Amino acid sequence: MLVLGDSNVWGYNVEDGERFSNLLRNELPGYAIVNAGVSGYGTDQEYLLMRRLWPSIKPKVVVLIFCMENDRNDNSSNVRYSNHKPYFATQSDGTLALRGQPVPKGRKLSLKESWWAQHLYLARLAISAYNEVRYRRVRVPDPTEKLVDLMRDFVQANDATLLVGVQYRQPELEAYLTAQKIPFTTFEGGEQFDSSKHWTPAGNRLVTDRLLQLFLHTGVLISATAPPPE
Repeated sequence: MLVLGDSNVWGYNVEDGERFSNLLRNELPGYAIVNAGVSGYGTDQEYLLMRRLWPSIKPKVVVLIFCMENDRNDNSSNVRYSNHKPYFATQSDGTLALRGQPVPKGRKLSLKESWWAQHLYLARLAISAYNEVRYRRVRVPDPTEKLVDLMRDFVQANDATLLVGVQYRQPELEAYLTAQKIPFTTFEGGEQFDSSKHWTPAGNRLVTDRLLQLFLHTGVLISATAPPPE
């Protein structure tokens, strides 16, 4: 089982043993559960990461955790945390095209590699200004649902199942998932830290329980380990 997401999946503000992926391992000792959460990632980078990891992991179940706080914004931009990232733009025929590769060197790395920037404020200012002009920020129409389409198609083509967990109730996304018959659950009511808006240990416990209910409802725990037919 491969779990994709951002800092909520990575486990920001909680200990390893308090993360929902670790709690799932305790509940499902017969399953290999890989936490592939990366802070700051949106659905676009999670899709690319999934494809990169697939040959090594070959999961039977992929769980995409959607963060309502910022995923739509991340999917619509080529910059996150002041660093450039790949992004997907919608073409005239409605399909998505990967853009922004190779990814430009980030501002922080450019400053770190420059002796002048380390010693002169004006040099740091000049390098920062150059990066902003040379590698402009781009915003595209929100491709979120199309990214989930890409992920679902890839997962199904590899004989696996895609499940989705949504941080909050979100009618637009839920309507799409329902229409596409992609099983999902929401984590509405999951306790969060006031300062960071990440799940507390209690919030991670709720996420665990909701996912277990989803697994049972969809039957993926059986299909993931069922022997091939004779």
